[in-house]
Amino acid sequence: MLEKLNGFLQKYIAILTPLSLVVGVLLESVGHSLLFLVSWLFAFMTFVGSLNMKFKDVKIFTKHPALILFSIIFLHLLMPLWAYFLSTIIFDDHLLTVGFVLSVAVPTGVTSVIWINICKGNLPLGLSIILIDTLLSPFIMPFMLYIVSGEKIQLDVTSLILNLILMIVLPTILGILVNELSKGEIPKKFGKKLAPFSTLSLFAVIMINSSAISPYLTNFNLHLISVLLLVLVIAVSGYVFALIIGRYIIKDYPQMTTLVFTGGMRNIAIGVIVATTYFPSKVAMPVVFGMLFQQVLASLFSKIVTKRTVTSSNN
Repeated sequence: MLEKLNGFLQKYIAILTPLSLVVGVLLESVGHSLLFLVSWLFAFMTFVGSLNMKFKDVKIFTKHPALILFSIIFLHLLMPLWAYFLSTIIFDDHLLTVGFVLSVAVPTGVTSVIWINICKGNLPLGLSIILIDTLLSPFIMPFMLYIVSGEKIQLDVTSLILNLILMIVLPTILGILVNELSKGEIPKKFGKKLAPFSTLSLFAVIMINSSAISPYLTNFNLHLISVLLLVLVIAVSGYVFALIIGRYIIKDYPQMTTLVFTGGMRNIAIGVIVATTYFPSKVAMPVVFGMLFQQVLASLFSKIVTKRTVTSSNN
């Protein structure tokens, strides 16, 4: 029953994600009253997503140190700089700029593992990038946001770091410990049963936090369309840049596939939580909108990557 539910949620995630956003906007008052649940829901999602990880995943760093370091730089420096450049040129709005930078400065998405596995990428490398990036993000993200926000926005860096540690680092370590101490038995027994609740938690986080941008969506105008289009351009460019680098520089298809999905996908839910907790609500706009495209783009690029891999193997 639960496996069927999870299959349904995964199959229609590209539809259910924007639907959750719309429901959250329409039920603005309900979303505000449930804000206290968001951090707990996200910690649960992180815990479930970490159940299949092991501490030895970090050991692969010795095999691919340059690629892993480049992935971190790509995620937290190159893409934020690209987002900053585009947003400052197109919009004269500091809050939106912070939002665009935040949307790509968040850690890579744990769900990238699913796409790496489907497209026959280097799964140990993907897990290593996710684990290292996740553990470093509570320190890299606040630093990036502090630089971008500057003196115009008061950012409580200490509180942000502690919140990220509670929502990301501790649940990740707990999930790994459960996996290690049970020798994989607990994830094997309960992992698939917990998966649909993790996905439902994601929809709940989107619904609750999207209430924060409700005032900006009441008047659907050209400015809002421009924000949506730039979110799409930045999201697509993350995949495209990673694909080009993987194809013409790395030239190893499993590694290329891994870079495409870890470089293109983001843990957007944590970005929404940070945006709505520490910044004015307008900052959340580009972050929340990123949820509309992520799974659709992942599906699209999975076809592109698979086609490239098949063509290469035939040659």
